[in-house]
Amino acid sequence: MFKMVIVVRTDIKMGKGKIAAQVAHAAVTLVLNVLNSNNLRWKEWLSEWLQEGQPKIVVKTDSLDDIISRSNRAKEMNLPFSIIEDAGKTQLEPGTVTCLGIGPAPENLVDSITGDLKLL
Repeated sequence: MFKMVIVVRTDIKMGKGKIAAQVAHAAVTLVLNVLNSNNLRWKEWLSEWLQEGQPKIVVKTDSLDDIISRSNRAKEMNLPFSIIEDAGKTQLEPGTVTCLGIGPAPENLVDSITGDLKLL
C-alpha cells in the first residue's frame, strides 16, 4: 500500500478554504516533484499510488519546528516531500510555511514519520 500524507500547521490562523487550498498545493507539488525527478523508485511509487486510488491522509501539527523535523526525516529516508509556503495574497504573510507533504510512498515508511499525528 502507498499513500500521501499532508501535515497541516494549526498554530497559524487559516480558514477552512485556505487549509484546503494549501493541502491541494502540497498534493500537486508532490506529484509534480516526482514526475520531474529522475528517481525511478519514486515514479514506481507514484504509479502504484495512482492505481490504488491515490490515498491521501491529512494530519495536524502545532509547530513549524515539527514540520522542519519531519521534512528532515523524509529527506534522510529519500522520500518525496514538499514544504508549502504561502504566497501571502490573502490571510498569511508571504513565505509562511503552512504544511508539509510526504509521498506518495510505501505506507510503512510514511507512517514512520507521520503515524503519531492526529487527523485534522
